[in-house]
Amino acid sequence: DLVVGSLLLLLASPVVAAACLAVLIESGRPLFFSQDRLGHRGRRFKVHKIRTMVVGAETMRSDLEDRNESDGPLFKMSDDPRVTRVGRVLRKFSIDEIPQLWNVIKGEMSLVGPRPALAHEADDWSDELRNRLRVRPGITGMWQVNGRSDASFDEYERLDLFYIDNWSILTDISILVRTVPVVLFRKGAR
Repeated sequence: DLVVGSLLLLLASPVVAAACLAVLIESGRPLFFSQDRLGHRGRRFKVHKIRTMVVGAETMRSDLEDRNESDGPLFKMSDDPRVTRVGRVLRKFSIDEIPQLWNVIKGEMSLVGPRPALAHEADDWSDELRNRLRVRPGITGMWQVNGRSDASFDEYERLDLFYIDNWSILTDISILVRTVPVVLFRKGAR
């Protein structure tokens, strides 16, 4: 994680700089968005992303709850009005996620693992799904390469638990390799 994450962050730094410039030109500061998430053993940490929504988007979510397209505790909208024009492009290619490599370098996340959840999402988890806190969350994982936003919450749960119970270095390598075409061809991205 440390070696690959550092190398990827170094290689991606020109892309991050260009994305930040585009955000600055379109909608000003802040350039990054940080949010509390649950990590290994339920420890809270800040996930970092390039900002893709209007400033104050979190406070607008309650007005959009009736338009949630996801089942379970997740919130997903295919045409979220809070997302900026630049943000749509950044999200399509997962460029907004690149700063999470810093979370990997700091040891808060891994390259591969279940996505880090919001604390309020975990309030609705089954006891079985709480097992996902046994491992570090990842930038990519089984859910991301098997449908992303198109997968149901039951599928999300099943894939995370399968990954945790069947982890191997070969599985991680396979997921990393499968992530590339998913991101390039924007499969399941919102």
